[in-house]
Amino acid sequence: MMIKKLLMTIVATTFAVAAFAQVEPAVKETTKATAESVKEAGDSVKAAGSSQPNKSMDKAKAHIHKAKAHAHRHQAKKAADGAAH
Repeated sequence: MMIKKLLMTIVATTFAVAAFAQVEPAVKETTKATAESVKEAGDSVKAAGSSQPNKSMDKAKAHIHKAKAHAHRHQAKKAADGAAH
């Protein structure tokens, strides 16, 4: 009886670890996308209050952060779809 409980615990732990391993990439990419979105917002606000030379540079940085966020969201979606299947 004790061995059966031990085996069931091991099996349950194995499935939990496998499920986490599939979800982890999606969580990481979502976190990266959120960070890039925050950077984009910061650069956009900074550009709004800047003089012309700095404004262009801040806008360019905001566009780069937006593109990176988009890429991370795409990767997160792919990772989530892979974990679901």
